Amino acid sequence: MADKKTFHLPDLGEGLPDATIVEWFVKEGDTIRLDENLVSMETAKAVVEVPSPVSGKVLRLAGGPGDVIITGAMLAEFEIDPSLPQRAEGQDTGHHHGGGHGVGSQDPAPDDRVVASDEGGAIADAGEPAPKAAAAGERADSGTVVGAMQSSDAVRSDQVVAVGGVRAMPAVRAQARKLKVDITRVRGTGPDGTVTMADVKRAAADGSAPMGAAVGTATAAIPTAPVAAVAAPTGAAVAAGRAATDRTALSASGRPMRTQPPSVTASGQPEQLKGVRRNMARVMAAAHAQVVPTTLVDDADLHAWVGKQDITARLIRAICAAAKAVPALNAWFDGENLTRTLHPHVDIGIAVDTEDGLFVPALRNADVLDAAGVRAGIQRLRAQVEDRSIPASELSGYTISLSNFGMFAGRYATPVVVPPCVAIVGAGKLSQDVVAVIGGIEVHRRMPISLTFDHRAATGGEAARFLKAILDDLALPH
Repeated sequence: MADKKTFHLPDLGEGLPDATIVEWFVKEGDTIRLDENLVSMETAKAVVEVPSPVSGKVLRLAGGPGDVIITGAMLAEFEIDPSLPQRAEGQDTGHHHGGGHGVGSQDPAPDDRVVASDEGGAIADAGEPAPKAAAAGERADSGTVVGAMQSSDAVRSDQVVAVGGVRAMPAVRAQARKLKVDITRVRGTGPDGTVTMADVKRAAADGSAPMGAAVGTATAAIPTAPVAAVAAPTGAAVAAGRAATDRTALSASGRPMRTQPPSVTASGQPEQLKGVRRNMARVMAAAHAQVVPTTLVDDADLHAWVGKQDITARLIRAICAAAKAVPALNAWFDGENLTRTLHPHVDIGIAVDTEDGLFVPALRNADVLDAAGVRAGIQRLRAQVEDRSIPASELSGYTISLSNFGMFAGRYATPVVVPPCVAIVGAGKLSQDVVAVIGGIEVHRRMPISLTFDHRAATGGEAARFLKAILDDLALPH
């Protein structure tokens, strides 16, 4: 009887409880050799190519593109071929099941914060998590770095969602951007016309869909339909067109028309959260359940600023100055053991907004960087996130967070503190405010600042002094 091996989804070094299938490199019945690429999996942080653990025939695959596989669940089943190379017993593959630590698993999870931009003031509210989980079925602790959190062992599947008329996984879109391929012009060979990773790589190799090419060149090759075919729409099309034109917001009496009674649920296809958004939902829920948040707000007066200045760099400098003056908020707090860790350095979480979701890399040693160093660091992190080359270890471990939601709208906020961090700073929309001064009134440029902190770890006085230190630094001319 042939020797069979069941391969379970390993810990991909991301500290996450599941991953999404992007693309299989084999199909059932194929023969694969040891360490050849078996499947491409997407986590909340990266796209990882998983190698085959054996040489042999593929008997069974867990699912198709878009299916979510729980860490430790069956990924593939093989019939081992003893005539081909096999891994020696006990040889380390670099992946682990069970409760082993993944890359950066000792670090804290990110939360919703900032979007880097090239404009100089450019960061925006966002959210990106990094929990840790052991293998399903054999994990004794299903908690994460933000505290105990239960996760389902059910394997859920969902078809790829069409965006802009193109069906593709987020990882495929990221690869298309990296290879400068216009994904809207790529012919999808996957189920229901889904654009696969292979389709994007093929288009990049033959140059058939370059980014930025004129649309006319793509449409010119489309054959023209006969006039008779165009002039003879089907009955279904006519009915659909009539239904569209018959719809109106008002009834014949001029009153608003209700299309469904209140008891009827809204129609539409539920979209299963995956990758970044899936993980964010977990971490935000856990943070909401654990932290005792309190928010202080005030306005930073920028009237004394001289010349054009990098708002992002000034915000980061102000946070570093406040962390030096009041270390209690540049800290981690363990709510289970009631221990606090004050950090001598300042690593600030800077979230980067992408089409696939939000990533939160850490700007390391921000307290020793000048304005040019801050800007260069943010641009480097953003580039690494966009092409998915950023190491997983750089997506966690920050000591305090920053959210500049004011890039879009809003003056004050209560951003979420994700344990073990103690505080998050929010920057609101800049405004020109009338300010009372001695002898009259003036119009000053001001920035609303919100400071949310975990009241278990810091007192109101510490938080108020921290906020004042931020305001004092932002008030300086340079």
